[in-house]
Amino acid sequence: MANQPTRTSDTSASEPALLEQLARKHGFSVDAVRVLATAMARGSRSMAQFDHREFGGHGQWMRGGMLMIGDMFNNGLKARVGALCDDLAAADLPASAEAPAKGAYGDWWPAELGPPDSAGGQNGIRYAYFNQARRLIVERDGTVSEYDTGDHRISGVAQQQSDRTLLTFTSQYGPVDLGALKRM
Repeated sequence: MANQPTRTSDTSASEPALLEQLARKHGFSVDAVRVLATAMARGSRSMAQFDHREFGGHGQWMRGGMLMIGDMFNNGLKARVGALCDDLAAADLPASAEAPAKGAYGDWWPAELGPPDSAGGQNGIRYAYFNQARRLIVERDGTVSEYDTGDHRISGVAQQQSDRTLLTFTSQYGPVDLGALKRM
């Protein structure tokens, strides 16, 4: 049962104690675990963007199995970070760790959409996906565009680097080019 997520049913358990326990279990510093816990709180424990040297630098995690770390060929590190993400997502963190701070989502997309199901970005482009509203919001060089995703359930994103960075999203139907979605 070593691979089962750690569940803390005692909601009075302190956040520092839980972070220390998870740091020991997964072989990371408490600081690294705190960085990931904070990122997961901002993503409602369903997604996280983080940056810490112990995790291989920049990384992204989404509930359901998507994990990318900067040290992309280090499968052992990726497995440890993934296990930590699973444990943090399953943990009963104190209320102070649960609620993202006001404005933690970035406030660059329409407020009525609420928190995204996934979000990310790099190289002057960022995106936020809202499954229930069937919307994908993309900001490129300060210009925000909204797309109708139809019946696509977006589960991943890839950026192709060239003179013009291209975004391709993954849905249950396979790759979806941003240009194939209806712009609102």
